Amino acid sequence: MEGGRQRRIWEYCWIALCFSCFLCFGQQASAQIRYSIPEEVKEGSTVGNIAKDLDLEVSSLVDRQFRIVSGSKEELFQINQENGFLYVHKKIDRETLCVGSGVCMVNLKIVVENPLEIHYVEVEISDINDHSPSFPEKEQRLRIFENTLPGADYQLQAARDPDSGANSVRFYKLSPNDHFEIRVRESDEDKMPFLVLKKAVDREITTTYKLLLTAVDGGTPPRSGTLNITVTVLDINDNRPVFSRETYSVTMQENSVVGTVMIRVNATDKDEGSNSDIEYSFITLNTKVHEAFELDKITGEIRVKGEVDFEDTEVYKLDIQASDKGYPPMSANCRVVIKITDVNDNKPETEITSLSKNIPEDSKPGTVIALISVTDKDAGINAKVICQLNKNVPFELKPSFKDNMYSLVTNGRLDRETDSQYDITITVSDLGQPSLTSLTTLSVQISDVNDNAPEFVINPLELYLMENNAAGSSIISVRASDRDTAENAVITYHIIRGDGTQNDMSSFLNINSETGIIYSLKSFDFETVKTFQFHVLATDSGSPSLSSNVTVNVFILDQNDNVPVILYPVSANGSAEGVEEIPRNVNAGHLVTKVRAYDADIGYNGWLLFSLQEVSEHSLFGLDRYTGQIRTLRSFTETDEAQQKLVILVKDNGNVSLSATATVIVKVVEPKEAFAASDVKNAVKDEEENNVTFYLIITLGSVSVLFLISIIVLIVMQCSKSTDCSSKYLQDANYDGTLCHSIQYRSGDKRYMLVGPRMSIGSTIVPGSNGNTLVIPDRRSRRDSGEVRAL
Repeated sequence: MEGGRQRRIWEYCWIALCFSCFLCFGQQASAQIRYSIPEEVKEGSTVGNIAKDLDLEVSSLVDRQFRIVSGSKEELFQINQENGFLYVHKKIDRETLCVGSGVCMVNLKIVVENPLEIHYVEVEISDINDHSPSFPEKEQRLRIFENTLPGADYQLQAARDPDSGANSVRFYKLSPNDHFEIRVRESDEDKMPFLVLKKAVDREITTTYKLLLTAVDGGTPPRSGTLNITVTVLDINDNRPVFSRETYSVTMQENSVVGTVMIRVNATDKDEGSNSDIEYSFITLNTKVHEAFELDKITGEIRVKGEVDFEDTEVYKLDIQASDKGYPPMSANCRVVIKITDVNDNKPETEITSLSKNIPEDSKPGTVIALISVTDKDAGINAKVICQLNKNVPFELKPSFKDNMYSLVTNGRLDRETDSQYDITITVSDLGQPSLTSLTTLSVQISDVNDNAPEFVINPLELYLMENNAAGSSIISVRASDRDTAENAVITYHIIRGDGTQNDMSSFLNINSETGIIYSLKSFDFETVKTFQFHVLATDSGSPSLSSNVTVNVFILDQNDNVPVILYPVSANGSAEGVEEIPRNVNAGHLVTKVRAYDADIGYNGWLLFSLQEVSEHSLFGLDRYTGQIRTLRSFTETDEAQQKLVILVKDNGNVSLSATATVIVKVVEPKEAFAASDVKNAVKDEEENNVTFYLIITLGSVSVLFLISIIVLIVMQCSKSTDCSSKYLQDANYDGTLCHSIQYRSGDKRYMLVGPRMSIGSTIVPGSNGNTLVIPDRRSRRDSGEVRAL
C-alpha cells in the first residue's frame, strides 16, 4: 500500500517535470525559461539543463562565470558550471516559501559574461499533499437551548491545511447522530463548517452531545484532521443577535495612526434584559490580525492597534461573533474585510550588477559599464520609477526589455587627460505623491591609452654658441612633455640624422636619449660655419608609440682667433716688406703708400688699427691709424737720409688683440731718377694696382650695399615693432679700405651689432668683454623670443 503511494507521487513529479520542460521550450524565444518541480524534493535533484535550454556551450560556462545573481533570500537553487544543470540546493517547503493558495514561483536572474548576457528563469514550486488538515483547537463547546428549532446552525472552527489546490480541505464529515449535521458555507477561498440542528433536542432526555468533526483534504491518498465537539443543551433564550450585514467591507490606508476607528459592526437581539445585552469578539484570531487590530467588545468598534503595512498584507479578513448574555447565550457571526491601500512609503532600491570600474579612454560610445535594476516595494503608480544621471557626464541609461532594468552605457568620447574619474550619481524617483528619491553613486576610473604625442613648449629653438667650444661638452638641453601617464609618458630623444652633405652638422652632435642633453663632438669655427640647424625627435614608450620633433637653429658667435693678414706690401718671397721711392722735392702731405690688411674675424675683432712701431725719423712721416696711409709730414732737407725704414704694426680690437707687422723702406731719390724709375715701375705696378683696385671696389661696393640694406631693414623693424628674434648676419667694409664684418643679434633683453671702425653713430659702446659691440636702442617691450642660451 505504502509502495503504491510512493509510486504515484513520483508519477506526479514526472508529469510535472515534463510539463515544466514543455513550458521551458515554449518560452525560450522570449529569453525567459520556466521550470516546475514539486516541493520537498531531495537536495541535489536536477531541475533542468539550463545551459542546453539557453543554447550555451558547456565548455565555456566556467570562463564566462555562469552564475545566479539574484533570487530568493535563501539559496534554494545552484548551477553546476561543469554540466550546466540547475539543481536544488536546499530542501523546499512550498508552504514556508509562499503563503496562500496561489501559484508559488521563484524568480532567478542568471548572468553570463564575455559577452555579458542576462537571463530570467522562473521555477514553479508545485504542491504535494504533505500536510493534514488541522483545527486551531482540539475541542469546541457549544450550548443550545432546548427550544431551538431545527435548521439552526453554529459556526465551527474551520480546519486549516497549508497545502493548496486539490490538496487543501475538500469536505467535512460528522460522526453519525440523529440531531446534527454539517453544512459548509464557502466564503471567498475558505470553507466554513456549520453545525446544523436537524432535529429538535430535549434537555430532559439528553443534556450533552459528543460529536466528532472530521476535515478531509483532496490529496491522494487523502489526509484528515478531527475536532471534538461538545454540545450542551440549555434552557430557553430563544433569540440570538443579528448583524446588520453578513459581510462588512472597509478600505484604509497603510500606516494609519494607532487608535483610528476603522469600522463599527452592529448586531441586535429581540430579547430583553440580559438576553439582549451583546458582546463582540473575534473568532479564531490569527497573529497578524491580533497585532494589527483590536475590537471593542461593547461598541463593536474595530481600531488600529499596531502597524498596518500594505507590503506585508493587502487584505485582512476578520470573523466577528456577537453573543448575548442570555442563558444560554446566543451568538451570530459576520465577516469584516479590510482592504489596505498603498501609501508611497518605500524609496526605490537600486541594484548594480557587473560594474566595470576601469574604462579605457578610447571606448566607443555605447560601451556597457554596468547593469542596473530598480525595485520599489510599493504598488501601482507608487512603484513606477524614473531614473536619471547627473549632468555633464558622458554616460546614459538605456532601458531593457524588462521593466525597471537599465544598462549604463557611454554616449560620448572619453579623455583621461581631461577627466580621469567620473562619479556617476543615479537618481531614482518614484511617481508617488509625494515622490520618494534614492541616490546611488558609482565611481568609474578612466584608464590611459597612448593618444597624445610628446610636445615641445618652444619650436623652433635658437641656440647662440661661441666658436671654439670644447669638443664633448653639452651645448643645449631639449625637453618635451607628454600628457599621457606611466609608460605612455616615458620619452626618449634622438637626433634626426641628415643626408651627410657638407651643411649637415647632425653627425657632429650626440644626445642623451633619456635627459635630452645635446653634446657637441667637435669644436665649431665661426669662419667655417656661421649657422646650421638640426632636428630632435621625441618618442614616447606607448604602443603604438607617438613622436614629434623640434628644430634647433644654431648660430655660431665669433671670437678673436684670427691675426691680421697684410695684403700690401708683400715681397716676392711672401714677407710683408716693400720698397717705395719718392722724389726729394715732394711737399708735406704727400701719399707715400698705403698699408692694406685683412682680418677674418668680424666686428671689433676684425677692426684694424695701424701704428708706427719703428721709424728712422719721427718728424718725417705720419701714419693714419684707421686707413694705413703713410704721408710725409714735411719736405725733405739735404740732411735727411736717402733711405728711411718704417715698421708698421697692424692690430685688431679684440679683447686680447692680435697683430702683424709690415716693413716699408722709403728711398728718397732725385726727381729725375724718380721719374726714370717710375716709368719702369709704374708699367708693372699700375697693372697690378688696377687689378687690386678693381677687386676692392667690387668688394667694398657689395659689402656697402648689404650694409645699407641691413640698416634700412633695422629701421623698418624698429618702426613696425616687429618681434622677430632671429639673428641676421650682415657683412660690410669700413670706409677706408680695411676689410671687416658686422653681425646683429639679440641676447636677453638687448640687441647687439658688431660693427667696423666707424659705425658707432647713434649707438652706445658697451664696455667689458664685448667692447666691440654696439647696443641698439630698443623701444619695444620685449616678449618671450624663444631663444635658448648656450650651456
